[in-house]
Amino acid sequence: MLDINFIRNNPDKIKQAIANKHENAASIDEILELDVQRRSTIYACEQLKGKRNERSKAVNELKKKGQDASGIIEETKKIGDEIKSSEEKLKALESQMNNLLLRIPNIPSADTPIGKDEKDNVVVKTWGNRKVFDFTPLPHWELGRILDILDLERSSKISGSGFILLKGLGAKLERALFSFMLDLHTREHGYTELFPPFLVNRTAMTGTGQLPKLEEDMYRTAVDDLFLVPTAEVPVTNIHRDEIFSYKDLPVYYTAYTPCFRREAGSYGKDTRGIIRVHQFNKVELVKLVRPETSYHELELLVGNAEKVLQLLGLEYRIVKLCTGDMSFAAAKCYDIEVWSPGLDKFLEVSSCSNFEDFQSRRINVRFRDEDGKIGFVHTLNGSGLALPRTVIALLETYQQKDGSIVIPDVLYPYMSGIKVIDKKEFK
Repeated sequence: MLDINFIRNNPDKIKQAIANKHENAASIDEILELDVQRRSTIYACEQLKGKRNERSKAVNELKKKGQDASGIIEETKKIGDEIKSSEEKLKALESQMNNLLLRIPNIPSADTPIGKDEKDNVVVKTWGNRKVFDFTPLPHWELGRILDILDLERSSKISGSGFILLKGLGAKLERALFSFMLDLHTREHGYTELFPPFLVNRTAMTGTGQLPKLEEDMYRTAVDDLFLVPTAEVPVTNIHRDEIFSYKDLPVYYTAYTPCFRREAGSYGKDTRGIIRVHQFNKVELVKLVRPETSYHELELLVGNAEKVLQLLGLEYRIVKLCTGDMSFAAAKCYDIEVWSPGLDKFLEVSSCSNFEDFQSRRINVRFRDEDGKIGFVHTLNGSGLALPRTVIALLETYQQKDGSIVIPDVLYPYMSGIKVIDKKEFK
């Protein structure tokens, strides 16, 4: 959420920034008008309270003198009714303002490229060499069928399209990957591991920015008004809602594995083959709460933590800086990490690493007290470290052999019980 003072002092700048994000900026004028009414109502209410205090003192003086105060008492009651009416008006105005403020996206950072969509993103780094095959590499769904480790027909029978059923060494590989990622981030990168709830309330979803804008993309339990987590970002970032850190306790690094649930509303017909775009997937998330002056340095470190996973797995990838039109509602700056998929002959996003500055912390009221005792909002960051379906796709397709078998990267041996190759014979 943006600071109303910032909006009041920079309306044109905000309108332009929001337009660059291809969001509707029309409500800025409405917010400013409501803000004028709100401040006017606050002033009128304070004036009435001052008048009521004066009348109350006058009543006390008259009573001390034994004089009749009924007229002033009646006048004081009327002032009280006016105050109540003003407070109700103020409450309604603040509710209207808050609802509009929740729909205003974050302002992109100054170094974010201005653009319309993914075509305007900027590649800032590439890593790894393109693997050369002496045969035509197969897509992951063919490899999964040949090795009997991926069964999309039966998963569709259970849940419908967009869900995954992994079998045998496919399931073991999935578990190996997120276990490896958690160990890497906790042992080498300094993150504290969490295992959060997979259902969160509306307040939590609003706090991180998924609501109200993206509600149609979420899975919701109607009776309890709880949401299946779209990402561990939601429960983990909300852990410290309404808390104040000491500057000595920052930065805070958390990592968590959760399944993630997304309806993918509006994406029907896109990436329908295989497991590129699904409604449920596993992901290891990285979350940081930091001091404002360090947040952009922390973003670079976060990206490095995420890309280390791909380096250890030996997978080719690139990092792109997202343009204004392709970044999320809540992000001020975002990098995507995209891994190369030989069978699909294209890059696939496996991580988005974002700095939200104080956009989320204002919503969830997470603050810190600095060395001088001054209280300010922390900056929040998060990124996937990594998302598994597409990491699995890249691994299967990169390490496939001519006979359809899959060689396991060395770093995963301890997590695969020493198994070095996924082969059909494993199931005989």
